[in-house]
Amino acid sequence: EGYDDAAVAALDFAAASGATVIPAFDHPGIVAGQGTVAAEILRQAGSLGWRPDALVLPVGGAGLLAGCLSVLGERAPGIKVVAAEPSGAASLAAAIEVGGPVDLGTIDQFVDGAAVKRVGDLTYAVVDAARLRVDLSTVAVPEGLICVEMLDLYQVDGIIAEPAGALAPAALRLGGLGLEQGSRVVVVVSGGNNDVSRYADIVERALVHEGLKHYFLVEFPQEPGALRRFLDEVLGPDDDITLFEYTKRNNRETGPALVGIEMQHRDDLEGLLARMAASKLRVERVSPDSPLFGFVVD
Repeated sequence: EGYDDAAVAALDFAAASGATVIPAFDHPGIVAGQGTVAAEILRQAGSLGWRPDALVLPVGGAGLLAGCLSVLGERAPGIKVVAAEPSGAASLAAAIEVGGPVDLGTIDQFVDGAAVKRVGDLTYAVVDAARLRVDLSTVAVPEGLICVEMLDLYQVDGIIAEPAGALAPAALRLGGLGLEQGSRVVVVVSGGNNDVSRYADIVERALVHEGLKHYFLVEFPQEPGALRRFLDEVLGPDDDITLFEYTKRNNRETGPALVGIEMQHRDDLEGLLARMAASKLRVERVSPDSPLFGFVVD
């Protein structure tokens, strides 16, 4: 299902076959290798005559963060570093809160390149020690906002990024990161292994996050013209039905329908809800937190 299951399977295979395990993040060699990213950033910035004031890094198992902090603590002490984690798998923030790695249990696997249940033991120790030399903070980035950033990177900048790759730049959209006006900020876009078959899901999550798409359960009277009245009396001129799943009930006067509505502006929702309330239809909005929502958004 994700990294954690794959890691267990890899260890089992290695034990049975004698194969060599190459850890994804929790190994001194891996940490050192990923730390060369920070060394390269400082070298390139220095060749241009400046030094970054802050770095924003994506975090999963914290190998990249640990390696970069090791370099920055020696070569750029006091620099600000923002560790960006997916909201559904913020294992580093959980570890910092309790003073050591902790198993999150259930996580959101959408940002699969950074979705780990437990930050590495070695990487956490390195990060914890480096906090004495750098100004480190963590931020949890909603998966929907990551999707917004993925689309923007592709459509505006021509960059194909996977969810983990868009994690750090998406953090900038949140604001409140403690970055001063005019700061020179380096953001690491790490990961371009994006599956095009996920594009529809990415667009869906982005629209929901931006408040441009909503789902409703609507009880329609089982009579001719019911849908037409819904279109005429409830739907706005710029609203678009993107999903309509109706179940006919022969022994009832009404039948339920799951309706997805996309709008041009998030402020249009207020008018839509008012028209729904004024109609004779029984309408229930499907909350993104409800189990039903998982049937329409993976």
